[in-house]
Amino acid sequence: MTAGPVKAVSESSEEGGAVLDGPSRPLLSLDDMSVRFALGGRRAGETVHAVTEARLELRPGQVLALVGESGCGKSVLASALLGLLPANAWLRGSARVGGAAAEEDIELLSASERVLAGRVRGRRVGLVPQSAATHLTPVRTARAQLAETVRELRGHEDDGDVDELAERVGLDPAALEHYPHELSGGMAQRVAVASALVADPPVVVADEPTTGLDRPLVDRTMDLLGELANRNRGVLLITHDLSAARRVATHVAVMYASRVVETGPAEEVFDRPWHPYTVGLLNALPERGFEPIPGHPPALTELDALERKWGCVFCQRRPDTPGVAACDGTTELVSYGDRAVAAHPPC
Repeated sequence: MTAGPVKAVSESSEEGGAVLDGPSRPLLSLDDMSVRFALGGRRAGETVHAVTEARLELRPGQVLALVGESGCGKSVLASALLGLLPANAWLRGSARVGGAAAEEDIELLSASERVLAGRVRGRRVGLVPQSAATHLTPVRTARAQLAETVRELRGHEDDGDVDELAERVGLDPAALEHYPHELSGGMAQRVAVASALVADPPVVVADEPTTGLDRPLVDRTMDLLGELANRNRGVLLITHDLSAARRVATHVAVMYASRVVETGPAEEVFDRPWHPYTVGLLNALPERGFEPIPGHPPALTELDALERKWGCVFCQRRPDTPGVAACDGTTELVSYGDRAVAAHPPC
């Protein structure tokens, strides 16, 4: 039997018995963040529009699920936050990781490698990477690798610290004596989560953390992320698995062809979607009839031309979706209370 989901509770979270209520400063805020890749060789002159004018906020106690089909720009967004993009990338806009006061905020997109390595990665933002097992060094035990992370981020090495981290993510410390190829997918994923938590960062970015896991392990991983949010942390969950997202997400941002096209509280977006792409994603779930979205996403090198012609490029893929408002041609998110949508205002 699978345990019920551990749902994060936004805006009222417990940490050491204290309850924090009311408004809080964002832990992570994106304002018109864009990422482009200039291509070379035979495709010189072409530009990949990977992320376009993304606007998001993540607050303590929230699990913000960034969902969409593969290739829409979700993982590029995560890599940009940590300065892990290749040399042919260029960025504009703003992405700030928040501190206790405004003067402690760090602007991520313009930060130097020294700032990112010394003050951000692992310390202010923890990363749970895709396919955790492939990110572990195959010739060293899980314990050795976790201990190295402890030494780097805490300034000392203590087996007790390593064991405590393992237990915190539900892993038997004895499993850390194994090499990566000896770990199950779930064990490797928990080692990756433990590594992300070494410095107890306020923000955890989980990039497709359930890839390759069976459903019970997916549920356990989601519950662990929900528990982090309930410790007054913020979790940016990047996934194409809507069932997993629904298990723990407090808020949802839907991404299509480089743009965030709908945002809002998870329950409202999942139950009453406004954008036709969100409707299509939900209808593709087995419990909703398993109806795939017709067609394919556009090439990210052609978005400029498509947006000039269509505005909402999803309407080029599927012009009519029953039950949603007609396209008004705008590409920007428009807010309606605590929700926002592009091109398709609520009916």
